[in-house]
Amino acid sequence: MEDYPWVAGAATGIGSLPGTDIVEAVKTVFGELPDLPFLPELPARGPGADMIGRSAGLLVDLPVELYAARWRLAARPGSDARRIADLRARDLDALTDQATGYQGLFKIQVAGPWTLAANLELRTGGAVLRDPGAVADLTASLAEGLRHHIAEVAARVPGANLMVQLDEASLPAVLAGQVPTESGFGTLRAVESTVVTEALREVVRAIEVPVVVHCCAPDVPLAVVRDAGARAVALDLDLLDDLDPLGEAIDAGLGLFAGAVATQARVVPSGAAVAERIRRLWHRLGFPAERLPEQVVVTQTCGLAGATPDYARAALAAGRDAARRLSEG
Repeated sequence: MEDYPWVAGAATGIGSLPGTDIVEAVKTVFGELPDLPFLPELPARGPGADMIGRSAGLLVDLPVELYAARWRLAARPGSDARRIADLRARDLDALTDQATGYQGLFKIQVAGPWTLAANLELRTGGAVLRDPGAVADLTASLAEGLRHHIAEVAARVPGANLMVQLDEASLPAVLAGQVPTESGFGTLRAVESTVVTEALREVVRAIEVPVVVHCCAPDVPLAVVRDAGARAVALDLDLLDDLDPLGEAIDAGLGLFAGAVATQARVVPSGAAVAERIRRLWHRLGFPAERLPEQVVVTQTCGLAGATPDYARAALAAGRDAARRLSEG
């Protein structure tokens, strides 16, 4: 049996929550997810709280700015960079206040190098992705910035063991050559899987904590995720077509953050229904039942920023209940 960093029967969240009150959000996460809490993201707070801006703010010696509603590399840090840093400082202050005495695994999220490269623009225009040299610089900068951020979080919650979630929604598009050009009339050239893997591996090795790669898109490149050294993949079970690649990845020891709780529905699915759905998938994959609670973490299909506060809280609770049921057999 593999030694996974999370406790058996754990549940967590993908990252984003509704609202603008970071103190309440952190309180909710620790209340609903005691085995694997995370630092919540609140995109409703505006620019700098969104995934790309928040993550780009971690880059070292690559300042960013908001231009025509898109993030791009900048000549020097300005008001946008200061806003990102201020929001991050508020997040860490809230975490310090709410996580006193916490001991256990704690997750932080950041956009991965390929999603940043596909969504962050060069100063001269066009995605960073179009310039291999710029992608290499961005990858190294992200790795260094993440090391600093991990140290910041560890200092605020000294009893925690940290885990990083790399959000890579753009990964399939990067590999398939489907990232649009600046004009929108064409697409950038596909990046070879070996190049994609190496950049992810550079970040994974640099930060020296367990990594889960999250991709809420069809055709998640599981072989790339595994070869990059990630401990787990987080994906939306609703988007699974071919089970064979998932089975191969799980058989090789990759952990699964199973996105089984709908982020938007008329009603939140019950913990019992979520647990049964995951059991059926596990049975179809053909793995022993006793491996399930060790290798699988229950989560939502994607982030909860678009949900109501009540729905978001109930979705986190449903995941926790499902994980408990799975651990009980």
